[in-house]
Amino acid sequence: MIKENVPTVDTAMLVPRWRSLLFVPAHVPRFVETAHERGADGVILDLEDAVPQEQKGGARRQLAKCVAKVGRKGASVLVRVNHGLRALAADLDAAVIAGVNALVLPKTDSAEWVSEIANAVSELERERSLAPGGIRFLAQIETPGALQRLAAIASSHPRMVAMALGPEDFSTAVGAAPGFDLLLTPSLSVLFAARAAGLLPLGFIGSIGEFSDTAKLREAAAHARRLGFAGALAIHPTQVAILNEAFSPSAVELDWAHRVVAAHEDAATRGLSAFSLNGRMIDPPVVRRAYETLASASDKISI
Repeated sequence: MIKENVPTVDTAMLVPRWRSLLFVPAHVPRFVETAHERGADGVILDLEDAVPQEQKGGARRQLAKCVAKVGRKGASVLVRVNHGLRALAADLDAAVIAGVNALVLPKTDSAEWVSEIANAVSELERERSLAPGGIRFLAQIETPGALQRLAAIASSHPRMVAMALGPEDFSTAVGAAPGFDLLLTPSLSVLFAARAAGLLPLGFIGSIGEFSDTAKLREAAAHARRLGFAGALAIHPTQVAILNEAFSPSAVELDWAHRVVAAHEDAATRGLSAFSLNGRMIDPPVVRRAYETLASASDKISI
Protein backbone atom coordinates (compact mmCIF):
# COMPACT_ATOMS: atom_id res chain seq x y z
CA MET A 1 0.00 0.00 0.00
CA ILE A 2 1.24 3.52 -0.79
CA LYS A 3 1.77 5.43 2.44
CA GLU A 4 0.27 8.87 2.99
CA ASN A 5 3.63 10.65 2.84
CA VAL A 6 4.30 9.45 -0.71
CA PRO A 7 2.98 11.64 -3.57
CA THR A 8 0.24 9.66 -5.26
CA VAL A 9 -0.98 9.86 -8.84
CA ASP A 10 -4.31 11.64 -9.33
CA THR A 11 -6.64 9.14 -10.96
CA ALA A 12 -7.95 11.93 -13.18
CA MET A 13 -4.49 12.16 -14.73
CA LEU A 14 -4.10 8.46 -15.54
CA VAL A 15 -3.02 7.77 -19.09
CA PRO A 16 -2.92 4.60 -21.21
CA ARG A 17 0.14 2.44 -21.47
CA TRP A 18 1.10 3.13 -25.08
CA ARG A 19 4.63 1.82 -25.54
CA SER A 20 3.95 1.33 -29.23
CA LEU A 21 1.31 2.75 -31.57
CA LEU A 22 1.38 1.18 -35.01
CA PHE A 23 0.22 3.17 -38.03
CA VAL A 24 -1.93 1.17 -40.44
CA PRO A 25 -3.27 2.70 -43.67
CA ALA A 26 -7.03 2.34 -43.39
CA HIS A 27 -7.50 1.68 -47.11
CA VAL A 28 -5.23 -1.42 -47.35
CA PRO A 29 -7.18 -4.55 -46.27
CA ARG A 30 -4.17 -6.86 -45.90
CA PHE A 31 -2.55 -4.50 -43.38
CA VAL A 32 -5.78 -4.05 -41.46
CA GLU A 33 -6.40 -7.82 -41.30
CA THR A 34 -3.06 -8.55 -39.59
CA ALA A 35 -2.66 -5.43 -37.44
CA HIS A 36 -4.09 -7.09 -34.32
CA GLU A 37 -1.34 -9.75 -34.49
CA ARG A 38 1.58 -7.28 -34.32
CA GLY A 39 1.62 -6.85 -30.54
CA ALA A 40 1.23 -3.07 -30.50
CA ASP A 41 -0.43 -1.43 -27.52
CA GLY A 42 -2.45 0.61 -29.97
CA VAL A 43 -3.23 0.69 -33.69
CA ILE A 44 -3.61 3.98 -35.55
CA LEU A 45 -5.91 3.64 -38.53
CA ASP A 46 -4.57 6.35 -40.81
CA LEU A 47 -6.89 8.48 -42.92
CA GLU A 48 -4.24 11.14 -43.52
CA ASP A 49 -0.82 10.89 -45.21
CA ALA A 50 -0.89 7.14 -45.87
CA VAL A 51 -4.12 7.31 -47.87
CA PRO A 52 -4.18 8.77 -51.40
CA GLN A 53 -6.74 11.51 -51.91
CA GLU A 54 -8.85 9.44 -54.29
CA GLN A 55 -9.11 6.60 -51.76
CA LYS A 56 -9.99 8.56 -48.65
CA GLY A 57 -13.73 8.22 -49.22
CA GLY A 58 -13.50 4.45 -49.44
CA ALA A 59 -11.32 4.33 -46.34
CA ARG A 60 -13.93 6.26 -44.39
CA ARG A 61 -16.74 3.97 -45.53
CA GLN A 62 -14.79 0.90 -44.38
CA LEU A 63 -13.58 2.43 -41.14
CA ALA A 64 -16.13 0.80 -38.82
CA LYS A 65 -15.13 -2.66 -40.05
CA CYS A 66 -11.46 -1.76 -39.71
CA VAL A 67 -11.96 -0.61 -36.11
CA ALA A 68 -13.51 -3.95 -35.17
CA LYS A 69 -10.69 -5.88 -36.84
CA VAL A 70 -7.66 -4.09 -35.41
CA GLY A 71 -9.07 -4.13 -31.87
CA ARG A 72 -9.65 -7.88 -31.75
CA LYS A 73 -6.89 -8.57 -29.20
CA GLY A 74 -7.58 -5.61 -26.97
CA ALA A 75 -5.28 -2.98 -28.45
CA SER A 76 -6.39 0.63 -28.24
CA VAL A 77 -7.88 1.83 -31.52
CA LEU A 78 -6.94 5.28 -32.76
CA VAL A 79 -7.81 7.08 -35.99
CA ARG A 80 -5.60 9.75 -37.52
CA VAL A 81 -7.78 12.35 -39.16
CA ASN A 82 -6.89 14.99 -41.74
CA HIS A 83 -6.15 18.63 -40.91
CA GLY A 84 -8.06 20.37 -43.70
CA LEU A 85 -11.59 21.40 -42.73
CA ARG A 86 -13.54 19.55 -45.42
CA ALA A 87 -11.61 16.32 -44.99
CA LEU A 88 -11.64 16.66 -41.20
CA ALA A 89 -15.43 16.97 -41.11
CA ALA A 90 -15.81 13.81 -43.18
CA ASP A 91 -13.22 12.01 -41.04
CA LEU A 92 -14.98 12.89 -37.78
CA ASP A 93 -18.30 11.70 -39.15
CA ALA A 94 -16.67 8.34 -39.92
CA ALA A 95 -14.43 8.03 -36.86
CA VAL A 96 -16.61 9.05 -33.91
CA ILE A 97 -18.02 5.57 -33.43
CA ALA A 98 -18.04 2.81 -30.85
CA GLY A 99 -14.67 1.09 -30.55
CA VAL A 100 -12.52 4.16 -31.24
CA ASN A 101 -10.49 5.18 -28.20
CA ALA A 102 -8.70 8.23 -29.55
CA LEU A 103 -8.16 10.51 -32.51
CA VAL A 104 -4.70 11.52 -33.70
CA LEU A 105 -4.73 15.20 -34.64
CA PRO A 106 -1.96 16.04 -37.13
CA LYS A 107 -0.40 19.50 -37.45
CA THR A 108 -1.95 20.67 -34.19
CA ASP A 109 -0.94 24.32 -33.83
CA SER A 110 -3.27 25.90 -31.26
CA ALA A 111 -5.47 25.23 -28.26
CA GLU A 112 -8.38 26.78 -30.13
CA TRP A 113 -8.08 24.19 -32.88
CA VAL A 114 -8.20 21.36 -30.36
CA SER A 115 -11.27 22.90 -28.70
CA GLU A 116 -13.11 23.23 -32.02
CA ILE A 117 -12.52 19.58 -32.81
CA ALA A 118 -13.53 18.59 -29.26
CA ASN A 119 -16.82 20.45 -29.64
CA ALA A 120 -17.57 18.63 -32.88
CA VAL A 121 -16.73 15.27 -31.32
CA SER A 122 -18.99 16.04 -28.36
CA GLU A 123 -21.90 16.76 -30.71
CA LEU A 124 -21.37 13.49 -32.53
CA GLU A 125 -21.11 11.55 -29.27
CA ARG A 126 -24.43 12.95 -28.11
CA GLU A 127 -26.13 12.23 -31.41
CA ARG A 128 -24.84 8.66 -31.43
CA SER A 129 -25.40 7.89 -27.72
CA LEU A 130 -21.70 7.36 -27.13
CA ALA A 131 -20.09 7.89 -23.73
CA PRO A 132 -19.35 11.61 -23.40
CA GLY A 133 -15.63 12.32 -23.49
CA GLY A 134 -14.83 8.71 -24.33
CA ILE A 135 -12.77 9.57 -27.39
CA ARG A 136 -9.44 11.14 -26.42
CA PHE A 137 -6.89 13.15 -28.43
CA LEU A 138 -3.26 12.56 -29.34
CA ALA A 139 -1.86 15.83 -30.72
CA GLN A 140 0.97 15.73 -33.25
CA ILE A 141 3.22 18.80 -33.13
CA GLU A 142 4.56 19.37 -36.63
CA THR A 143 5.25 23.09 -37.10
CA PRO A 144 7.68 25.56 -35.49
CA GLY A 145 4.79 27.85 -34.60
CA ALA A 146 3.18 25.15 -32.48
CA LEU A 147 6.27 25.02 -30.27
CA GLN A 148 5.41 28.49 -28.98
CA ARG A 149 2.00 27.27 -27.82
CA LEU A 150 2.78 23.84 -26.40
CA ALA A 151 1.56 24.54 -22.87
CA ALA A 152 -1.77 25.87 -24.13
CA ILE A 153 -2.21 22.94 -26.51
CA ALA A 154 -1.39 20.37 -23.82
CA SER A 155 -3.97 21.82 -21.41
CA SER A 156 -6.51 22.79 -24.06
CA HIS A 157 -9.16 20.16 -23.31
CA PRO A 158 -9.82 17.15 -21.03
CA ARG A 159 -9.82 14.92 -24.13
CA MET A 160 -6.08 15.47 -24.51
CA VAL A 161 -4.19 12.36 -23.46
CA ALA A 162 -0.91 12.39 -25.39
CA MET A 163 1.45 14.52 -27.46
CA ALA A 164 4.12 13.63 -29.99
CA LEU A 165 6.46 15.51 -32.27
CA GLY A 166 6.02 14.67 -35.95
CA PRO A 167 9.72 14.59 -36.90
CA GLU A 168 9.32 14.37 -40.66
CA ASP A 169 6.76 17.14 -41.03
CA PHE A 170 8.51 19.34 -38.48
CA SER A 171 11.85 18.98 -40.26
CA THR A 172 10.25 19.80 -43.60
CA ALA A 173 8.58 22.85 -42.09
CA VAL A 174 11.95 24.28 -41.06
CA GLY A 175 13.68 23.28 -44.29
CA ALA A 176 15.94 20.66 -42.77
CA ALA A 177 16.56 16.92 -42.59
CA PRO A 178 15.28 15.05 -39.48
CA GLY A 179 18.58 14.77 -37.61
CA PHE A 180 19.36 14.54 -33.92
CA ASP A 181 20.62 18.12 -33.56
CA LEU A 182 17.47 19.57 -35.11
CA LEU A 183 14.99 17.36 -33.24
CA LEU A 184 16.48 17.38 -29.73
CA THR A 185 15.10 20.73 -28.59
CA PRO A 186 11.56 20.37 -30.03
CA SER A 187 11.33 16.79 -28.76
CA LEU A 188 12.26 17.85 -25.23
CA SER A 189 9.85 20.78 -25.44
CA VAL A 190 7.00 18.39 -26.27
CA LEU A 191 8.12 16.06 -23.48
CA PHE A 192 8.13 18.81 -20.87
CA ALA A 193 4.79 20.27 -21.96
CA ALA A 194 3.15 16.85 -21.96
CA ARG A 195 4.46 15.93 -18.51
CA ALA A 196 3.46 19.31 -17.08
CA ALA A 197 -0.11 18.73 -18.26
CA GLY A 198 -0.27 15.09 -17.16
CA LEU A 199 -0.22 13.76 -20.71
CA LEU A 200 1.63 10.85 -22.24
CA PRO A 201 4.79 12.01 -24.07
CA LEU A 202 5.48 9.89 -27.13
CA GLY A 203 8.42 9.75 -29.51
CA PHE A 204 12.16 9.39 -29.86
CA ILE A 205 14.76 11.77 -31.24
CA GLY A 206 15.19 10.85 -34.88
CA SER A 207 13.38 9.97 -38.07
CA ILE A 208 10.38 7.68 -37.73
CA GLY A 209 10.97 6.47 -41.27
CA GLU A 210 14.21 4.57 -40.69
CA PHE A 211 12.47 1.30 -39.81
CA SER A 212 15.06 -1.03 -41.37
CA ASP A 213 17.89 0.01 -39.02
CA THR A 214 16.70 -1.90 -35.98
CA ALA A 215 19.89 -1.31 -33.98
CA LYS A 216 19.57 2.44 -34.41
CA LEU A 217 15.89 2.33 -33.43
CA ARG A 218 16.63 0.27 -30.33
CA GLU A 219 19.27 2.78 -29.23
CA ALA A 220 17.03 5.77 -29.97
CA ALA A 221 14.08 4.26 -28.09
CA ALA A 222 16.19 3.38 -25.05
CA HIS A 223 17.56 6.91 -25.03
CA ALA A 224 14.04 8.34 -25.29
CA ARG A 225 12.88 6.34 -22.28
CA ARG A 226 15.84 7.58 -20.24
CA LEU A 227 14.79 11.12 -21.12
CA GLY A 228 11.22 10.49 -19.94
CA PHE A 229 9.26 9.46 -23.02
CA ALA A 230 6.70 6.72 -22.42
CA GLY A 231 6.37 5.20 -25.88
CA ALA A 232 6.57 5.95 -29.59
CA LEU A 233 4.77 5.70 -32.89
CA ALA A 234 5.71 2.99 -35.39
CA ILE A 235 5.24 2.93 -39.15
CA HIS A 236 6.30 -0.71 -39.63
CA PRO A 237 5.49 -3.90 -37.68
CA THR A 238 9.21 -4.65 -37.13
CA GLN A 239 9.40 -1.60 -34.89
CA VAL A 240 6.72 -2.75 -32.46
CA ALA A 241 8.64 -5.37 -30.46
CA ILE A 242 11.64 -3.04 -30.19
CA LEU A 243 9.50 -0.22 -28.81
CA ASN A 244 7.63 -2.52 -26.42
CA GLU A 245 10.91 -3.73 -24.95
CA ALA A 246 12.59 -0.33 -24.84
CA PHE A 247 9.67 1.36 -23.08
CA SER A 248 9.19 -1.41 -20.50
CA PRO A 249 11.13 -1.60 -17.22
CA SER A 250 13.94 -4.14 -17.18
CA ALA A 251 14.29 -6.89 -14.59
CA VAL A 252 17.01 -4.84 -12.89
CA GLU A 253 14.73 -1.80 -12.70
CA LEU A 254 11.85 -3.84 -11.30
CA ASP A 255 14.12 -5.39 -8.66
CA TRP A 256 15.29 -1.89 -7.65
CA ALA A 257 11.70 -0.65 -7.46
CA HIS A 258 10.59 -3.57 -5.29
CA ARG A 259 13.50 -3.00 -2.91
CA VAL A 260 12.78 0.73 -2.65
CA VAL A 261 9.07 0.14 -1.97
CA ALA A 262 9.83 -2.47 0.68
CA ALA A 263 12.38 -0.20 2.36
CA HIS A 264 9.95 2.73 2.23
CA GLU A 265 7.19 0.76 3.90
CA ASP A 266 9.61 -0.28 6.64
CA ALA A 267 10.82 3.32 7.08
CA ALA A 268 7.23 4.60 7.23
CA THR A 269 6.54 2.39 10.27
CA ARG A 270 9.41 4.22 11.97
CA GLY A 271 8.10 7.64 11.01
CA LEU A 272 10.79 8.29 8.39
CA SER A 273 10.14 10.06 5.08
CA ALA A 274 13.74 9.84 3.85
CA PHE A 275 16.06 6.92 4.46
CA SER A 276 19.20 5.21 3.19
CA LEU A 277 19.25 2.13 0.97
CA ASN A 278 22.51 0.54 -0.13
CA GLY A 279 24.41 3.74 0.53
CA ARG A 280 22.00 6.04 -1.34
CA MET A 281 19.50 8.54 0.04
CA ILE A 282 15.89 7.66 -0.79
CA ASP A 283 13.28 10.41 -0.42
CA PRO A 284 9.65 10.80 -1.63
CA PRO A 285 10.48 11.62 -5.30
CA VAL A 286 12.59 8.46 -5.56
CA VAL A 287 9.88 6.40 -3.86
CA ARG A 288 7.32 7.75 -6.29
CA ARG A 289 9.57 6.78 -9.19
CA ALA A 290 9.77 3.26 -7.79
CA TYR A 291 5.97 2.98 -7.59
CA GLU A 292 5.63 4.35 -11.12
CA THR A 293 8.19 1.83 -12.36
CA LEU A 294 6.11 -1.00 -10.93
CA ALA A 295 2.92 0.49 -12.36
CA SER A 296 4.48 0.75 -15.82
CA ALA A 297 4.94 -3.01 -15.89
CA SER A 298 1.25 -3.67 -15.36
CA ASP A 299 -1.42 -4.05 -18.03
CA LYS A 300 -2.21 -0.93 -19.98
CA ILE A 301 -4.86 1.36 -18.54
CA SER A 302 -7.95 1.57 -20.71
CA ILE A 303 -9.13 5.04 -21.70
